[in-house]
Amino acid sequence: MATSSRPGSAEEAVRRLLMACGVATGDPLPLLVHRLDVGTSGVVLLARSDAAHRSLSRALQQRTAKKTYRALVWGHPVPARGAIDLALARDPKDGRKMRVTPNGKPSVTGYETLKRYPSLADLRLSPETGRTHQIRVHLSAKGHPIAGDDFYGGATRWRGVRSAALRAALQRLTHPLLHAERIAIPEMGIDVTAPLPLDYAAILASLKEPARPGTRGPA
Repeated sequence: MATSSRPGSAEEAVRRLLMACGVATGDPLPLLVHRLDVGTSGVVLLARSDAAHRSLSRALQQRTAKKTYRALVWGHPVPARGAIDLALARDPKDGRKMRVTPNGKPSVTGYETLKRYPSLADLRLSPETGRTHQIRVHLSAKGHPIAGDDFYGGATRWRGVRSAALRAALQRLTHPLLHAERIAIPEMGIDVTAPLPLDYAAILASLKEPARPGTRGPA
């Protein structure tokens, strides 16, 4: 049965992606090089051939690909810039989740505070390793879960926000405010960025008054 592609639907998104890649009907489909967590927005890499897929995958495995993310988190990390070095493993009580454990795989996430707001901070993050849910678990373990992240403790803190409009916007979130901002592979001439999604940008726009230096926001 034939189906139509509604604006904004998954079918329409796939159609636009294939058009952007120059894929015509009957051509081999692009190969996905890596994945993002469900609900995470931003850049993903696709390959037009097996050879390109191998080269891109190798760059990710050997960490010559540089990835940066943005995240809106609860509270204010101290220090404002640094690295989170905590080993991660699958949570034995819930196989969908990861947890910090001394016996896990080494995992490192660099972070930089771009701006502090009342209750929240906008961060740029540079994962040095690529573990499942790494950024989300690291931030949660440091007491700064990502806004909207129901898996790792960031979904309900909107209840303590004073601004009714901001509280309502945060309450409506259905995914973590985590965005894959950029992937760069210099030796392959690749440097791709993606603008912030509308909900992330709208919440930033509503956070007009920066917090005073030295304040941490709610725990």
